[in-house]
Amino acid sequence: MFPTMRGQDYQQSTMYSFLSPEQRVPADHPLRPIRKMTDEALKGLSRKFNAMYSATGRPSIAPEKLLRALLLQVLYTVRSERLLMEQLEYNLLFRWFVGLNMDEPVWVPTVFSKNRDRLLEGDIAESFFGGVLQQAREADLLSDEHFSVDGTLIEAWAGQKSFQRKDGEMPPPEDPGNPTVNFHGETRGNATHESKTDPDARLRARAAGMRRSWRTAETC
Repeated sequence: MFPTMRGQDYQQSTMYSFLSPEQRVPADHPLRPIRKMTDEALKGLSRKFNAMYSATGRPSIAPEKLLRALLLQVLYTVRSERLLMEQLEYNLLFRWFVGLNMDEPVWVPTVFSKNRDRLLEGDIAESFFGGVLQQAREADLLSDEHFSVDGTLIEAWAGQKSFQRKDGEMPPPEDPGNPTVNFHGETRGNATHESKTDPDARLRARAAGMRRSWRTAETC
């Protein structure tokens, strides 16, 4: 068999890298100016950070890193803290933006959520996002471009028994787990009834004498 210039599929379980996350992120990446804005906004919050944390005990997640992670969650529409931690585990761009080293462990989602709530309750997150937004406005990076929202009805997972009167006037159920409800002769509507399991569900007449629950799925 004649030799070719085909590259070999070598795979290594461990290897050394001589490039830092800073070198791997392109110079013109859109997150670079946003990272500068976050650093500037965080400078004015240092004293508030010191006042929030105790002088004793185990060190918590650095609030600066936590706020940068929250901003990433908003910018990239990450649905949950668990998915955000998963991205931070292997996404070099996310690690660079947050400020995590290559080998630095990622936080447990529940620990991250507790630390996040502390910043939200102390209005620190609001000050941070406001500072970043103000810098973006001054740099003319915001847009008031209009977009439309299309509402599509999808069938909800709300059973008929879950729709109860909003005023709460109902007889006590015989079986709390599966109460018997007599719908005959009762006029039900979204103005007077709501689902106790899915408040966003709405009643919609599908045919004469029939109603089913639906939710609105919004797409841009």
